Amino acid sequence: MTITGTTFNVQRFSTEDGPGIRTTVFLKGCPLHCVWCHNPEGISPHPELVWYDVRCIGARDCLTACSVGALELTPQGMRIDRQRCTVCGDCARVCPAGALEVIGRKWTPEALFAEMEKDRVFYETSGGGVTFSGGEPMLQWEFVRAVARCCRENGIPVALDTCGAVAWELYEAVLPWVDLVLYDLKIWDPDRHRAATGVDNARILENARRIAAAGKAMWIRTPVIPTYTDDEANIAALAAFIAAELPTVQRWDLLAYTNLGQPKYYRLDRTYALDGEPLLPRERMEALHALALRWVPVARWSGATRPAV
Repeated sequence: MTITGTTFNVQRFSTEDGPGIRTTVFLKGCPLHCVWCHNPEGISPHPELVWYDVRCIGARDCLTACSVGALELTPQGMRIDRQRCTVCGDCARVCPAGALEVIGRKWTPEALFAEMEKDRVFYETSGGGVTFSGGEPMLQWEFVRAVARCCRENGIPVALDTCGAVAWELYEAVLPWVDLVLYDLKIWDPDRHRAATGVDNARILENARRIAAAGKAMWIRTPVIPTYTDDEANIAALAAFIAAELPTVQRWDLLAYTNLGQPKYYRLDRTYALDGEPLLPRERMEALHALALRWVPVARWSGATRPAV
C-alpha cells in the first residue's frame, strides 16, 4: 500500500521552527483541541473548504460548479453548507479569483521530499533543514518517518514539532530519523490542561522525559495565553520540570499570545473562544521570562505585545 500524507501548508523560509532557514511541513490532524489554537485548519485530518472574502469578486462560477448545492452567496458573504459539501474542489477550480480553496493536499513521500529538496541550498548555507509540524505530525507517523528518512539519507536535517500526546511506540519509530524535537509544554496542572486542550497531560510529560532520556536535542515551546497559561505558578512549575528532568533542552520559548489565527475560525465557520482578548502587555512577558530564567537559563520569549498604557 502506498503511504500518503495530508498537509495544510508547506511553508518555505521559516526561521522560528528550528535553527537556520527551514521548510515547515504542516500536517493535518491533531489529538488536542486547544481553545487558543492559531492553526484550526490543522485540527481535522480531513480536507476542508474555506472562502476568502477579500479575494471574492462575485463571479458566481462556484455556485454553478457545486453539484450538491452547498454554496450560497449572500450579502453577508459565502455560506457553505458543510453537511452537504463533499469537499470535491470543483468550486475552487472554477473560481477566477481563488476565493475558494480546499485546505488539505495529499502527497507521497517521494513527491514531498522532491518539493523540499528544492531549497537545499538555503538549508546548507544557514544550518537549516526541514520541520514537521501541524496539527500533530505524529498522527501521520508512517508518512513522517518515510519523508524524514529520505531527508536524513540525503543530508537534510530534520526537526519534529509535536504536542507529545501520542503513544511512545510511535516516537520510537520516528526519532531515529530526527535531529531535533520541538516540544509543546502548555499547562502543568492536569485538570487545567484537560479543560483547555481536551486531554490529560500525563502522557505528554512522560514522553518528554523519554525523549530527553533518548538523548534527543529539544526545544520546549510554551504558548503564553491570557487566563490559561500565563500565571506565575504554571510557568514556575514547567520551569522546575524542565530543569530537573529534561537535560537535553537547548532552548525554551515562551510564545506570546497572538490573535492572528482568528480569521481562520471565521472561514471554517467555527467560534473563536478568545474573541476580543487583547495581546499581553510587554511587561507581563518580561516578568514571566525573568521567572523562567531562574530555573532555565536558555529561556527566551517572543511575539507581539500591546504597548504600555
